[in-house]
Amino acid sequence: MRKLVKALSLVMASLAVLLLFQVAMVDPLEAEAAVLKSGSTGSQVTAVQQKLQSLGYYTYAVDGIYGSRTTTAVRSFQRDNGLAADGIVGSKTAAALGISLTSSSVGGYSSSEVYLLAKCIYAEARGEPYAGKVAVGAVILNRVKSSKFPNTIAGVIYQPYAFTAVADGQINLSPDQSCMKAAQDAINGWDPSYGCLYYFNPKTATSSWIWSRKQVTTIGNHIFCL
Repeated sequence: MRKLVKALSLVMASLAVLLLFQVAMVDPLEAEAAVLKSGSTGSQVTAVQQKLQSLGYYTYAVDGIYGSRTTTAVRSFQRDNGLAADGIVGSKTAAALGISLTSSSVGGYSSSEVYLLAKCIYAEARGEPYAGKVAVGAVILNRVKSSKFPNTIAGVIYQPYAFTAVADGQINLSPDQSCMKAAQDAINGWDPSYGCLYYFNPKTATSSWIWSRKQVTTIGNHIFCL
């Protein structure tokens, strides 16, 4: 019996060594699981779509949703760049696109999501007081938490007709440090809007519907409401 146990132990040890050797021989780029593929959502998908759009591979709305159109565009890019045309953005395809897939996070959101939030704050409120910038970020995050809206930052920002800055292209501007900090403050829990889901500029608003919302507070040029 002891001989059998000893023999089994030697076999298990040998298998363990063999497995470690095989893992060590795998290309780390190949070993990394695919990060973005059909069904993925979020700001990293948005970044892929924006890059593909700038390169002429993607001609549709940038919505942060990895669907069949994004998959087709990725495959075309991969074919033209000598990559496996599987329609999946792993580390090699991301590197070819010049996109980082780093998953570091702030308050549960990835660094790319924080950056997208900052971009929207900059586009919508760069001339506003600092508290007004944070409030705009808070409204976006309040929508993410609400069942009435998409459940991701990218989904909320790119929801059709939700933000003027997306419609006129200002969302593509680079945020300054103030808006980056405002995004982080909003994610960390500061909400100068007091839970609001909407805001508008009374000097430029043309919708009668927005005036019907319950107004909570005014910061700078924006009225925040529920």
